[in-house]
Amino acid sequence: MKKLLFFLVICPFLLFGNDIEIPSKIKEVTVYLNSAQIRRSVNCNINAGITKIDFIGLSTKIDESSIQISGLQYVSILSMAYDIDYLVTPEVSPEINALTNNIEALEMEIALLKNTIIGLEEEELVITTNRAIGSRSKDLDLERVKQISTYYRQRITQIKNETFTTNLKINSLKADIRAHKNQLAELNNAPVKEHGKISITFDSPIPASLNLKISYAVQDAGWIPTYDIKSKKINAPLNLTYKAHVYQKTGVNWDKVKVVLSTGNPNINIAKPVIGSKYLNFVSGYKKRYMPTPKTQGYVHNPMVKQVMGIVTDESGVPLPGCNVTVEGATRGTTTDFDGQYSLNVAQGQELVFSYIGFHNKQMPIYSSIMNIRLDEDIAALEEVVLVGYGTSSRSYTTGALSSVVAERALQGKSAGVQIRGASSYRKVKSPAPKLPLYVVDGVPMEGFIDGDLDENEIQHIEVLKGQNTTAIYGSKGMNNVVLITTKKSKANDTMTSTEFDIKKPYSILSDGDITAIEINTHQLNATYEYFAAPILNENVFLTVMFNDWEQFNLLPGEANLYFEGGYAGKTTIDPYTTTKEMTVSLGIDPNITVTRKQDKNFKSKSFTGGTRILDRTYVLEVKNNKNIAINLKLMDRIPLSQNKEIKVDHIETYTAAYEQKKGLLTWTMKLNSQETKKETFSFQVKYPKYKRISL
Repeated sequence: MKKLLFFLVICPFLLFGNDIEIPSKIKEVTVYLNSAQIRRSVNCNINAGITKIDFIGLSTKIDESSIQISGLQYVSILSMAYDIDYLVTPEVSPEINALTNNIEALEMEIALLKNTIIGLEEEELVITTNRAIGSRSKDLDLERVKQISTYYRQRITQIKNETFTTNLKINSLKADIRAHKNQLAELNNAPVKEHGKISITFDSPIPASLNLKISYAVQDAGWIPTYDIKSKKINAPLNLTYKAHVYQKTGVNWDKVKVVLSTGNPNINIAKPVIGSKYLNFVSGYKKRYMPTPKTQGYVHNPMVKQVMGIVTDESGVPLPGCNVTVEGATRGTTTDFDGQYSLNVAQGQELVFSYIGFHNKQMPIYSSIMNIRLDEDIAALEEVVLVGYGTSSRSYTTGALSSVVAERALQGKSAGVQIRGASSYRKVKSPAPKLPLYVVDGVPMEGFIDGDLDENEIQHIEVLKGQNTTAIYGSKGMNNVVLITTKKSKANDTMTSTEFDIKKPYSILSDGDITAIEINTHQLNATYEYFAAPILNENVFLTVMFNDWEQFNLLPGEANLYFEGGYAGKTTIDPYTTTKEMTVSLGIDPNITVTRKQDKNFKSKSFTGGTRILDRTYVLEVKNNKNIAINLKLMDRIPLSQNKEIKVDHIETYTAAYEQKKGLLTWTMKLNSQETKKETFSFQVKYPKYKRISL
């Protein structure tokens, strides 16, 4: 019985006493935008039969399902488990060893200096004691007393000065020790104390020597694209440096490893969709067309950003004051000021939400410290219009389920006696059969097109044009208004494709969350420099640089540091997902070029005709080049467009401007010599009912 009990006690040690703990070394790391794949190598010898090996010193952030083992040869794996070992002492880094050694050396030096002070104090005590004995001696003459007194004074002074100087050295060394200990505490707090462990049970028919490759995915790691844009002078080639800010807090330092940077995102859900039956029923027009899903793939959260600033505008570039900007999932937020600008602390957030009445909400990852956002108008925020014989009354509302909303908007104001409510019905009082509007799909007028001809999933955006400008653009076909439909285009950015940058130099990246800057490549680009001014929005003149062929560099959205003429010009954001062909970057404001926009006031002109008010508007734009060199300048302004048949914009005079009639945009391209001033003029007339007000 005693033998049986003894066997049961030692049995666990017999079974597991042969476990082998082996550390491994990181050879290569593929860093994705928000994760990383670690590749380790280890040489191990296993006996014939069953052998259990614990691979220790790993990260605690491993995705267990991603673990892969290769190099097994004829050896098979019976079991594999990943666990966290809380008892393993973390690996001490060289930095910690160096700091610890420095602290010990400083403490040793302080101890030696304290010993020096003790010796000086003992000497002072001996001198003081001898002086007391000498003072009681009656055989000392006056000269001898003077000699002894002088010696005592000089030596005591030397002892005091040396003690004082030594104490100063000790205090200085103590300050150094405090600084070293603070740095040591920071390093000790960076890695987690526990380490991950992969336990594998091997089964081998014969003894084997294996060179194993272990790979796995980890979180709390990634890289952030960033750029340096440098220009020595105007008309010089542009240098674009593509860089990566790599960070990791996996609990294990990456010491002199090969680094591969990937633009891919392995965390994207690639599960195939399951298609079910489609059942038809009556619905409210294109029910999904007014809620387009914004494209945010490719924008990756930048954990280094602590504060975001930018400007929020509408589709025409007009700032939106009072726009709400909030951190997703938090109570923090702010609103844009009168100029549409905002600034917000986002240290604990990952996404921003922008919301404004009458516009679609936009939710974006915090990918840069500068985020300029354009909001799209929500066409579902309609005016409920009641047409009567003597006038029109209206009120605004927003709804998510509007019946035949495109046709209703297109028909507003066309038929007297029609009351449009926003539900799926309208009440006909006295009205002829309505005429259908002209549908324009992707810029092509479609004859015979009616609501429902296009699958709702194909539609990206819908816009209704009304007023006199529709006939000016589309002729008589636009008499009953125009419905512009933009379909979804195929995107060049495919989430299944990615680019890898093989970094030749090995890097050491600490597990402290700090960034390590890695230069990917430097490209020299042919660039076109141009000054730009739009005084209706901003009274400054901006120097811009434009370049093509940027697609070949596989750029991602990120911050860019601008350097011009040897100086730092500020920051901007490169966003290849919103750029179609030519990328334009602002190099800053040039105060040596001035632009003004003034209204030519003519109050003598007749402002009323019956029930109609007439506004004549003439604007003068003046640009002056105060630089000592000639410049090229693009100047822009606009003519307002009417979306109501009661508001007419005519008598348009654009003179020398290039006029984009569909958008109402005016453009002047000019060359100004040094100290030259140029003036440009345009005018238009607006007519509308005198008892109403318009936002001109």
